[in-house]
Amino acid sequence: MIQVEKVTKSYGQRLAVEQLDFTVGKGEILGLLGPNGAGKSTTMNIITGYLSATSGTVKVDGLDILEHPLEAKAKIGYLPETPPLYPDMTVSEYLDFVCAIKKIPPHAKKVDLERIMDLIKIGDVRQRLIKNLSKGFKQRVGLAQALLGNTQILVLDEPTAGLDPKQNMEIRNLIRQLGQDHTIILSSHILSEVSAVCERVIIINRGRIVASDTPENLSKSLAVSSKLLLRVEGTETAIRQVLQEIAGIKSIEVQGIRETDTIDLLIEAEKDQDLRRELFTAFSRAELPILMMRSLDLSLEEIFLQLTTAEQEVS
Repeated sequence: MIQVEKVTKSYGQRLAVEQLDFTVGKGEILGLLGPNGAGKSTTMNIITGYLSATSGTVKVDGLDILEHPLEAKAKIGYLPETPPLYPDMTVSEYLDFVCAIKKIPPHAKKVDLERIMDLIKIGDVRQRLIKNLSKGFKQRVGLAQALLGNTQILVLDEPTAGLDPKQNMEIRNLIRQLGQDHTIILSSHILSEVSAVCERVIIINRGRIVASDTPENLSKSLAVSSKLLLRVEGTETAIRQVLQEIAGIKSIEVQGIRETDTIDLLIEAEKDQDLRRELFTAFSRAELPILMMRSLDLSLEEIFLQLTTAEQEVS
């Protein structure tokens, strides 16, 4: 749906982004990550046609964004970090205004407005002034304007910035729902949000792509060991005796007691070594029940810090 090919943007001698190459498939939710100044906003502005690239091309559904700007941009809905709202308009007045800008035919406008208001759940506030809405509802109105015109692609820049936890969850669920019918590029500093919503992430640092994969695959490729968190019923002495019989364990760390008569342990093995079956068999033979066993992959925060810090050290 979106093809970014060898895109470079420079401001004089300073490169904002350099040789970016990636694609976003139809119906995919892609997370775009990077530290401040890494080039995320520049990349999003180039994709939406707001900025032109110094070199390289961006194609939207096969259309070059510079050669066919009107046709390509008609397929894109953009929600910047600060929604482009007019506070002294009501919600209905503002969305009517957006329809006029997007040249939505009158016969299609009413159906489109009702469909989107119902989808975004802003019908109850349609007659309220935008300046009197909560931050969460303002974000919803911003999403509504991005969806008007039957857009197929959504580009969302920090869509949950400044929201409280409840509003954050509501917008996150809404993005997941929209992902069923739209291709979405999502930029956010809330890495747990990206991990929960996005199927794939691209990490940009100093204008270059340093990683592109699913969070799970990135975790596996960057991890130097495999870790398991266990909760076992029994004494620490008995549990350690069982673990001594299992080959491949690098370290054992007692995490404490969360339930009566149990011990929580962090087991570290060599990278790519799966000890789950051996652990289950050994504890079952010793009649020490395993009440919990969970793999501890690298979090997206750890992946992000590892990649961006490594890049800075190399520089």
